[in-house]
Amino acid sequence: MNLNFASIWENISEIIPDQTAIICGDQQKTWKQYELTAAKLASTLTTAGLKAHSKAGLYLHNSNEYLEAQFAIFKIGGTPINVNYRYKADELLYLLDNSDCEALFYQACYGDQINLIKDSLPNIKAWIEVEDGADSLVSESLSYSNILNQNEPMERWDRPEDIVYMLYTGGTTGMPKGVMYNQAEFISGMFKTVKAMGYLVPDDMNNLTEYVKDLHKKNELPVNLVGCPLMHGTGMWLGCFLPHNLGGTVVTIPGLGFDPHKIWTECSRANVTNIIIVGDAFARPMLDALNQAKDEGQTYDLGSLKQITSSGVMWSAEVKAGLLEHHDMTLMDTMGSTEGGMGASISTRESTPDTAKFTLNPGMIVLKDDGDLVVPGSDDMGLLGISGDISMIPIGYYKDEKKSAETFREYKGTRYSFPGDYAKIEKDGSIILLGRGSNCINSAGEKIYPEEVEEALKKDKDVFDCLVVGLPDERFGQKIVAVVSTVDNKEISEASLINNARDRLAGYKLPKTIIFAPEVQRAPNGKANYKWAKVFAEEQLA
Repeated sequence: MNLNFASIWENISEIIPDQTAIICGDQQKTWKQYELTAAKLASTLTTAGLKAHSKAGLYLHNSNEYLEAQFAIFKIGGTPINVNYRYKADELLYLLDNSDCEALFYQACYGDQINLIKDSLPNIKAWIEVEDGADSLVSESLSYSNILNQNEPMERWDRPEDIVYMLYTGGTTGMPKGVMYNQAEFISGMFKTVKAMGYLVPDDMNNLTEYVKDLHKKNELPVNLVGCPLMHGTGMWLGCFLPHNLGGTVVTIPGLGFDPHKIWTECSRANVTNIIIVGDAFARPMLDALNQAKDEGQTYDLGSLKQITSSGVMWSAEVKAGLLEHHDMTLMDTMGSTEGGMGASISTRESTPDTAKFTLNPGMIVLKDDGDLVVPGSDDMGLLGISGDISMIPIGYYKDEKKSAETFREYKGTRYSFPGDYAKIEKDGSIILLGRGSNCINSAGEKIYPEEVEEALKKDKDVFDCLVVGLPDERFGQKIVAVVSTVDNKEISEASLINNARDRLAGYKLPKTIIFAPEVQRAPNGKANYKWAKVFAEEQLA
């Protein structure tokens, strides 16, 4: 089988044409309808002049249209470019220019931003507007619905094996970077992940057809609800690619904003088997919603739910334990980034590991700054490195050879990805994840990782969320400052919160100052917004 997303999904549309492929609110499509929609969109792209290896952007909310447009780009042998829907004109212009986009699918409500940049992007051959109730403001745009009503589907073809898949990551510093993968190698790596999640997929992809037929016969096709944005790796990779490659269904919730009650309602309605989230930013409100429903005697039917999967940020053991009290399931806490997956921590009612503690898999190393390996139990820290034995190692960053050489490099003849995450290794071989080196705080010569301090503070029952940053200090170089929001905005004292953390942190890691905020701001995918936290802290202290 051709290892291309479009080829795999076209095959699935032939195997199980009448099974549901995508659901968003009241709108759903079978695999046959899904494939036909994508084929019509693909013909528009080719008519506009796009071809194999062309880039096309997705400036869209979670929706069926996002998935259909992506499928269409894969069909022409192109590369979809994820666009953050919070971007404004300058950020959009940078991303679309840097990625060499030749077409853009966008929500009608963002037409004003498109008008500000379109004349500066002469290489874009097609602006395709997805109707959402807003006025159409871009005169050059093509109507998404008109395309589906008027176009003939593109014929299928054998796509080349050297197609690049790319995901733009904002990272913690600098401008967004496009992380490039060979699509065939990326898909092979994804099937390794599927195996790690318990699916007995065949080693020979030519036998995938029979495997999908068997899942269908047993009524075991996955149904994934994507709670986080599709524009980020967690939502797309775990939420879409994994179930779709097995013939499964992808469920999204229309509209912006995260509503935990909508998550649980849709879980019940669509018989969801797996919910995809990003750490405590999603899991804690979901737990609160379950507690509220139980207190009001309106419990949700979670009978179909087998697993909740998280990736990207801290998912605390206390929140996991609370979720497991409501429903017997598996909680998979995956450790990874756009630059490579690293491992997982599994929680069940029988076992809930410590927060940020993961298994050190074969093919992973922890490398100290001096180039030596970290010895288990030594209390040394180092950079996590991931080899191709357990993950998909990117080709590099698009148009950034310098950064590519720093991140993807060899150690003793083996190529590793070093995304920038620091960790320690316990005596038993497990990893304690410390966080990104770019966020590391240096106070009086000691290295402090914000995530470790945040975890200790969030163990306080009155703390809802927090972010920790380093600010300039004449005596210590940097001082630790925590920005904290409390449950129901309850008033608590700075001194008591710091004192409560003393049992969990060494003295030099304790915050020097705590600033209370009505809300701790995060990115749409739940990841920490340290830029905001630093600016907010500086303003408050000024």
